[in-house]
Amino acid sequence: MSGKNVLISGASVAGPALAYWLGHYGFRPTVVEVAPAPREGGYAVDFRGEAHLTVLERMGVLEKIRERQTGGMPSRFVDKRGRVRLELPIEFAGGAVEIRRSDLSTILREHSANTTEYVFGDSISSLTDTGDAVEVTFESGLERTFDLVIGADGLHSNVRGLAFGPEERFVSHLGYYVAGWELPTPSWLGETSLGHTAPGKYAGVGIDHLDPAMAGAYVVFASPELTYHRRDVDQQKRLITEGLAGMGWRVPEIVATLPAAEQLYFDSISRADVPSWSTGRIGLIGDAACGATLGGMGTGTAMVAAYVLAGELARSDHRTAFTRYEDLLRDFATACQQGGDRTGRFFAPSSAFAIWLRDKSMSNKLLMKLMLKAGEEISQNVSLPDYRSVSAAR
Repeated sequence: MSGKNVLISGASVAGPALAYWLGHYGFRPTVVEVAPAPREGGYAVDFRGEAHLTVLERMGVLEKIRERQTGGMPSRFVDKRGRVRLELPIEFAGGAVEIRRSDLSTILREHSANTTEYVFGDSISSLTDTGDAVEVTFESGLERTFDLVIGADGLHSNVRGLAFGPEERFVSHLGYYVAGWELPTPSWLGETSLGHTAPGKYAGVGIDHLDPAMAGAYVVFASPELTYHRRDVDQQKRLITEGLAGMGWRVPEIVATLPAAEQLYFDSISRADVPSWSTGRIGLIGDAACGATLGGMGTGTAMVAAYVLAGELARSDHRTAFTRYEDLLRDFATACQQGGDRTGRFFAPSSAFAIWLRDKSMSNKLLMKLMLKAGEEISQNVSLPDYRSVSAAR
């Protein structure tokens, strides 16, 4: 491709990963991020299966990720008296390697820094695809022209909203909300993860093995779609408190740490389905194209997608590249995404009987083994092109 200036919206995972690969092939990527600085904290993400690990290895970050991996932990579900009713192995949530999202993002930004311009505290306000380029206006008032624009800005993608249409056309609410924040490690926790389920509600806390003085709260609750401001943290904290009201065990203690939390993750459990991942010179990657809030292997899929999209752009024009990228990955991404439909129901079943049934069935070691195997097969059910000859030619 002759046009080499590429604007990427979003500096979490998909954006920096794509920036690295584009820089590797001689492109000039710019990454814009609405947050004023890189986000800290955040929940852990994992990689599993040959496809994920192969991309990380080819990228040269696998060992760095292993150096910062959390190590994972077994997850115990307890009743309101603290008695263990279900224990899940490390592999269930942690995959082959698990790392905090913020640590992964830092590694990817550092790995791409030599070839990438990063702009924090700004966002795209308008996009005009002229056919020959994309004219971009930023919220800061700056105007620039790029050969391509890629939305790597998550489930609530700004680029998708500007270029493809309003969010409600593409994002489906799956009936639950999820939140996470850091808190001082409770004296009763130990080196594990403990959680309690009530009908339609779950609240748990797990120790941070990289910083044992701190732990992470993780909560899920059922709710119709809520109206709230995505930058109003106090409002989100009130919604979480209301969503977990009436729970027993140590949930009131966990919720009591929420007002002091400096970093909060809060979102609906939703799924994005976009009929086409590109329009003209504008494309989508990661959760913006085919995301599921949780349980959809979104991080691994994003890394694979960044590898494929950059490789295709390096060896053909953008029209051919966008088509090839989607043809290679849509079935794979859709299969991975389906796990997100079940996440809310798994953590917070709708009735006491459904909770009992979950605990009983998931305690079956054979069933657990089959589920882990099925998840790994889905995560590697993609044929990765080998772009190393493209790299060598440049």
